[in-house]
Amino acid sequence: MMNGSNVIGKTEQTIGGRTAALYGDPGAKTVFLQPVDAHDAPHLDGEAEALRALCGHGDWCIAAIPVASWNDALTPWKSPPVFGTEGFGDGASRTLEYLLAHVLPRLDGRKVHLCGYSLAGLFALWGAYQTDAFAGAAAVSPSVWYPGWRAYAAAHSVAVPRVYLSLGEKEETARNRIMASVGDAIRYQYRLLSEAGVACVLQWNPGNHFADSDVRMAKGLAWLMEEPGAAAGRPL
Repeated sequence: MMNGSNVIGKTEQTIGGRTAALYGDPGAKTVFLQPVDAHDAPHLDGEAEALRALCGHGDWCIAAIPVASWNDALTPWKSPPVFGTEGFGDGASRTLEYLLAHVLPRLDGRKVHLCGYSLAGLFALWGAYQTDAFAGAAAVSPSVWYPGWRAYAAAHSVAVPRVYLSLGEKEETARNRIMASVGDAIRYQYRLLSEAGVACVLQWNPGNHFADSDVRMAKGLAWLMEEPGAAAGRPL
């Protein structure tokens, strides 16, 4: 997988029946797998440009992996609606199976990180508990408010060595009571990881959940590329 010239622009490659958008160097030794859907597409160019601003052209590639159903493909167990009328499914295991069966084999010898924003951030964090196949995870504004998540995190151990967490400073002021619990939930997540000896950081960003998602993602990916032990932002 991923042989080509060093370009910051978008290229595409079909993998296991899905067409992934690639940003950066398709032959890079560092690859960031990021599940996305249509609402992410407008932000991916900005994310790649922001990562280039932080790290230069560099030896990296963002592989944006499409998912068909955001509320099903990224969540590990079913849950009723938290807002609106659409509930959540249990398709995370199938998405992870796709990555392990179709994408990872093409990246043998590369340093591969699992990354995501919002529910995809929750998926990246959940995936970090499931397998040691990834070098690290970036859970950016992750939906750790998800019902049952805190109990799951407390009862299981992360299998990857490095985890990046971030949240917008206004996210915990959401009107929705469940979603407003995200601040306490991510502090708890950071504490669990720290106490377990996982190299991790919790970075706070200005704004609500929808602010500057491209820049926030780039900051998480840049941290994963830093030497172990590097810090970013205040933890609590």
